[in-house]
Amino acid sequence: MSKLAEVKELYSYYGGICALNGISLYINEGEITSIIGSNGAGKSTFMRTIAGDKAINSGEILFEGKPLPTNVHQVVASGISLVPEGRRIFPALSVRENLILGTCSRKGRDYKQAMEETMEEVLTLFPILKKRIRQSGGTLSGGEQQMLAIGRALMARPKLLCLDEPSLGLAPIIIDEVFDKIQQLNKETGLTVLLVEQNAFLALDVADRAYVLNTGNITLEGTGQELAENASVQEEYLGVKRQ
Repeated sequence: MSKLAEVKELYSYYGGICALNGISLYINEGEITSIIGSNGAGKSTFMRTIAGDKAINSGEILFEGKPLPTNVHQVVASGISLVPEGRRIFPALSVRENLILGTCSRKGRDYKQAMEETMEEVLTLFPILKKRIRQSGGTLSGGEQQMLAIGRALMARPKLLCLDEPSLGLAPIIIDEVFDKIQQLNKETGLTVLLVEQNAFLALDVADRAYVLNTGNITLEGTGQELAENASVQEEYLGVKRQ
């Protein structure tokens, strides 16, 4: 299994606070890698950093063996797309317009044809978006907005799809649907997925590999199943009470 991304001794600060304390991890190509942890653990800081939205204070992120570019547009063009926490769609724009914005890093003579082909793939994956194609993003339900945010990220044809808290604010039945789509993408297209998720049950259930991030430090790593069966993970993150 080849490594698509590798993080080496990564430090990140907010003012004088160390949000990431020299973490090291790797993401295998074609796998779903999950990161779990409580609020304030540094999960969203890590996602912003790997997506190019936050500068690296110290350490290194390698993507396909090369240092990560230094700004968001270059990161997206290199093959990394982030679905941010809270979705951040453009509510006044239509579903179609929101999707087109995901193609801003794509260039070339055949751009228009390639864009339409990718949009058709996204609309096939999320049929509800096809029905809502002319509606403004702000009129969609929370689940539909999450699908739109994922679809927008897919429009860039990423090699690594980063999902920051995709279950946030969604009803359980919608969460199941969104996670089914994430697994479908991974299994059918081989898309590599990095998932940060507070719902540890979900995150570990879909993960090939997983990490526990605690106050800026990686404290555990293993397969999703190994962490789900770990006593400390069960007690701290899965709500299993020990006698």
